[in-house]
Amino acid sequence: MSDFLSLAMFPALIGLIITGFPIAFSMILVATLFGIFLFGDAAAYQLLTKIEDTASNSILAAVPLFIFMGAMLERSGIAERLFTAIHFWTRRLPGGLGVGAVVMGTLFAAASGVVGATEAVIGLLAIPVMLKHNYSKSLMSGTICASGSLGTVIPPSITVVVLGPVASVSVGSLFSGLMVPGFLMAILFLLYIVLVAYLKPEMAPRMPLEEGDDTSWGEKVRVTLLALLPTLALIMTVLGTILLGVATPTEAAACGALGAVVLALAYRTLSWGVLWNSALRTLNISAMILLIVLGGNMFAGVFFAAGGMATVQSLLMDTGMSPWMVIGMILLIAFLAGFVLDMISVVLIVIPVAMPIVRALGFDEIWFCVAFLVVMQTSYLTPPLAPSIFYLRAITPPEVTLRHMYAGVVPFIVVQLIVLALVLVFPSLAMWLPEQLSGPSW
Repeated sequence: MSDFLSLAMFPALIGLIITGFPIAFSMILVATLFGIFLFGDAAAYQLLTKIEDTASNSILAAVPLFIFMGAMLERSGIAERLFTAIHFWTRRLPGGLGVGAVVMGTLFAAASGVVGATEAVIGLLAIPVMLKHNYSKSLMSGTICASGSLGTVIPPSITVVVLGPVASVSVGSLFSGLMVPGFLMAILFLLYIVLVAYLKPEMAPRMPLEEGDDTSWGEKVRVTLLALLPTLALIMTVLGTILLGVATPTEAAACGALGAVVLALAYRTLSWGVLWNSALRTLNISAMILLIVLGGNMFAGVFFAAGGMATVQSLLMDTGMSPWMVIGMILLIAFLAGFVLDMISVVLIVIPVAMPIVRALGFDEIWFCVAFLVVMQTSYLTPPLAPSIFYLRAITPPEVTLRHMYAGVVPFIVVQLIVLALVLVFPSLAMWLPEQLSGPSW
């Protein structure tokens, strides 16, 4: 009885979310009510244990540190300096402003890990320049949304930091598994923009030579090195120490947070205002994410204890579907869930149910998690409920309409589906680098 009753937790959760109840409190409320109904007083101990487990998870300490690193790079003007340096070299390429936005998105994703923050920074820097030079509004919208979404599949992604402990998979291995698909996706984004600009130059006009464009080659190199090298050194320090097993994600994130402060100090943009604003932003985002993580753990704990996991597993395994069809069904459910839930919530709801099935079917867990994250990124871009479009809507002028945004993201969704297909057909794209790297798995 309780096995099938536990399945009612999902429609109850969706019902609360649709009514506008905050998702974290929705998961906590559903877990509490079903826990008391199914287990009585014993539910209190189970739920309190989940609070302790979440609070004592050292990996999750990396979340606020990565967020602080990205906030410092944004608030101190380092991101703007980086965009200017990239702009020097891409402005005369076909679709140069779009190319610069994708390059900026790739670098800032590797320095921030927060998808919404990446999109906001790129949009605020690139949109005014693109509109000034008569870029197609649909191409501009798609480029900004796609560039911002790279924070999901390019380490250090906050989503991965949460997913690793939930899936009982090494965060370092997930980071290395995402490197090839993530950068492959960024390259395909670049190729698409250049191709469109070459075939339809009216959609992405080349920037004319203007006054001030006669900057010497030596000056361009100097500005680029001063803006790019310190940021790259920070990124390589954070990612390199994790991938090589030298530091845990939390230790590397702490180094990144301190490094961002040192960079701001070196650029003479560090002030109490910058520190305060960065700390406030970190507090707001971290509290939201960690409360969702807590709610997800409580929800999953009651669901597992009620036998829901065994019920779902038997339902999927007894349908007669092939293992590949089962994996496809799980990814489809994750994709649809991404329409109404944020990525962290989808991870906390779907992954605890999916991972035992993936292992039972004999699939590699790193490969599956990489494919799952690509699906999450695709869902993040897909209309009509694409979170990336609502982020963009908040920072664009009124002349850029939802129609432009919906049309603009479609080609980039196709690119993401191509990368997903490649990961599914060629698992080595996700598994080769983790197999090559040695060292402890964090």
